[in-house]
Amino acid sequence: MTAVRVELLGPLRLTVDGTPVDVPGPKRRAVLAVLAAAEGRVVPADHLLDALWPAEPPESGRAALQSHVSRLRGHLGAGASRLVAAPGGYRLVLEGTELDVAQARDLLRRARETPDAAVAADLLRVARALWRGPLLAEFADVAPLAADAVAYGQLRREITELFVERSIRSGRLDGVVGPAQAALDEDPLREPAVLLLVRALAATGDAAQALAVGREYRRRLASETGLDPSPALGDLERAVAAGELAGPRPVAGPPRGTAPLLGRDAQLTALERLLDGERLVTVVGPGGVGKTRVALELARRRDHARVLRLAPVRDPAAVPQALADALDLQVVTDDVLDACVALLGATPTLLVVDNCEHLLDAVRAVVERLLESCPGLTVLATSREPLGLPVETSSRVAPLALPGPDPATADRAPSVALFLDRAARTRPGFAPGADDLRLISEVVHRLDGIPLAIELAAGRLVGLALPDLAARLDRALDLLGTRTGDARHRTLRATVEWSYDLLPPQEQRLFRHLAAFVDGVDLPTAEWVAADLGLAGDPAGALAHLVDASMVDVVFADRPRYRMLETLRAFGVDRLGAAGEADDADDRVVRWAVALAEWADATATTDREPEADAALRREVANLRAAWRLARRRGALDAAVALVVAVYEVSVWRDLVELRGWADELADDPALAGHPRAATVLGAAARSAYIRGDHARAERLARDGLARACDAEGRWFCHAALANAALSRGAFAEVVAHKRAAAEHAARPDGGLGVAALAATYAGDLDQARELHAALVAQGPLPPTVQAFAHYAAGEIENAAGRADRAEEHYLAAIAGARATGATFVAGIASVGLVTVRAAAGRTADALRGYREIVEYFAQAGNWTQLWVTLRNLAVLLRRLGDAEEADLLDAAADQAPDAPPAAEPAPHAVRRSIGRDDALRTARAALRRHLGG
Repeated sequence: MTAVRVELLGPLRLTVDGTPVDVPGPKRRAVLAVLAAAEGRVVPADHLLDALWPAEPPESGRAALQSHVSRLRGHLGAGASRLVAAPGGYRLVLEGTELDVAQARDLLRRARETPDAAVAADLLRVARALWRGPLLAEFADVAPLAADAVAYGQLRREITELFVERSIRSGRLDGVVGPAQAALDEDPLREPAVLLLVRALAATGDAAQALAVGREYRRRLASETGLDPSPALGDLERAVAAGELAGPRPVAGPPRGTAPLLGRDAQLTALERLLDGERLVTVVGPGGVGKTRVALELARRRDHARVLRLAPVRDPAAVPQALADALDLQVVTDDVLDACVALLGATPTLLVVDNCEHLLDAVRAVVERLLESCPGLTVLATSREPLGLPVETSSRVAPLALPGPDPATADRAPSVALFLDRAARTRPGFAPGADDLRLISEVVHRLDGIPLAIELAAGRLVGLALPDLAARLDRALDLLGTRTGDARHRTLRATVEWSYDLLPPQEQRLFRHLAAFVDGVDLPTAEWVAADLGLAGDPAGALAHLVDASMVDVVFADRPRYRMLETLRAFGVDRLGAAGEADDADDRVVRWAVALAEWADATATTDREPEADAALRREVANLRAAWRLARRRGALDAAVALVVAVYEVSVWRDLVELRGWADELADDPALAGHPRAATVLGAAARSAYIRGDHARAERLARDGLARACDAEGRWFCHAALANAALSRGAFAEVVAHKRAAAEHAARPDGGLGVAALAATYAGDLDQARELHAALVAQGPLPPTVQAFAHYAAGEIENAAGRADRAEEHYLAAIAGARATGATFVAGIASVGLVTVRAAAGRTADALRGYREIVEYFAQAGNWTQLWVTLRNLAVLLRRLGDAEEADLLDAAADQAPDAPPAAEPAPHAVRRSIGRDDALRTARAALRRHLGG
């Protein structure tokens, strides 16, 4: 039978065979809701008419009703037979759990019947999760459904009250206070709800707050009704004051029904070793990463272990009393801590102190006293930052391992395994296919592998399809939540907010402004941000405390990098908006990007060029975000400055994305009146040339030269026109434009080297050497330009038939370019090197070189150079007897509009045309065959 499910415990929802079905129109939705609420009974047509038109049905009412029923059958699809016409009305047949209301009632019945309180609590937890939001709010004017909504609210109260009672009875105290508080909030004058909350608070060890709830209820009841509570409240208060209701505090692993502890075996083993030799070990990490679960598992493995839970404790002075409660110690002396020391000093014990971060000073003092006085005591603390004691050893809990790129092995990753386990509990029978696993992999990646976030996300499958969940993760801070459990963990926002609120105001401000950097920062950038904000104190110290507080991660590579988990960064960005600082933060990111780009451009002309290369590559993601901000904000000056500053360094390095910004900006109408418009057009022209759009390159360069009003613009445009001429084989024009560009150059560049190459290809080696000498004579050349000069010298020597000297220059060019990250120069020099080696009969070396170069230029999207490489490869293939493949490659290059003309036309008889993809496939296949796979 086709599976049909209707959900009424929240917004109306229909699914058929697990797929959500949109039911349009308020009348039709009301018909579906009324029929479902009847739970299989026949609903008279008159009753439906009265529900749809409470004043008076129109004359066409019955016809309209029949139309809605007919269309509902269409929405039900293969389950259309479930909607049955009966004498005088209609009936919707739903079986078992196909109606969430019926499922909730069944779970409540089973919970009442079972003698096992823990099993009952598990059943009721599932039942409570069926409520998804406001009950049938869209049907407030449909009388029978409004009445049903009231009844369903009462059903939820019954389930909640029994859940709290059974949880307390079973000793499962985590997560009982929240539901009890919510039940009282719904009806503050309802005494059973007051009694329930008092019991829950007392059972979890918060007797003071339990008594305060009772007092507040007495005051409210007298003020609003003039009545007194029943004697039951007084009896309960006396029992609380006498300590008779304190619940059991078993030391155990995770409660029944919670997700398993996955991906922590190695850390648990390491922590056990630490606990064997250290007195104080603190498990640190961001909220929701699973510190408590790890600590409880370690406690479960020890013979003598006690757990002090500090999450509910707010008063630092109450820490000793909370410890006494955790030890089940009834203290009759004035010094509670002395009594605790006496007990803990008697037996070797592991004391787990859970959630210390909001009470650091008090916990530090208590733990220090315990360790001094109890030689057999070991303390395992969990905190979002270390306690700061000299004897302390910290162990950071990282997020769960994420899946790799292979979807076939995704379910082996602990993060995915956790999602699948929680999803199966949320939606029984959940069986993900290959597409689902890909989506789940995306979800856990976007949630940074944080266990709490993953569990909350999987829990949302009770009301969302997996694609809908994945599409809404940009709202994860508020989307992912639960009504039960620790209040700090009910939503991702609450989890992060707990840590954020513990930070001093200055550190809160630094945190949220660092969140504007999408890929983290290095220490100098963090210090610059702090200085720009005018923050007092040492920014390095503030940053270190953000790391200690698990709000920022640090990765130590060649230089420390400070990043935030994406959920933390999203929270910081939200806080920027709430503080009215978003525009200021965005402006700062753009200013930082322009300053970095201009520094890199200037530094690349010195011996420190490798530093500029490393900085650019390290900051590509932040530069990308700054570029998009500048474009979105219409910050034309900043966009132009970015394009101009990154252009030269990006061209030498095939940083395709960065050089592509010039192309985007060139098409912006706002550029027309900008004083640096010619410079941008020249940069865009060179970018077009590299990717093979030679017609656009020439058009943009000529347009730019016509507008140029300064040396910078003329240099860019003449350089671009030289490239365009090179694509046409107009070598004399190349030389002329490069000479003109040199007259406007503000610093040594490789333009005269390009002119020397053009003269070489034209066969004028004397002019080539003269131009190369002029290039070298510009003065101390930047390292990349020096490498390019070696490449040009190699081409001249190769053309002159001096292969040995050519190889020396090519090798020097490759070494110099690799030292500075100038991948483009390394690539073209490698082409020259393999041609020399191929000509010398070093076929295997040449083939291996061609394989690397073809893949490099293909990945960089540099088809101008790739066509040159394929032509050279064709020469070698023809020599190896692969005339057919060589002819195909030559024909493809001859017919490609983005290929420069061949220096000498190659003989081929191929008439058919093949494009880029086929040319690449042909080259790769030939290389594989000759290299043996």
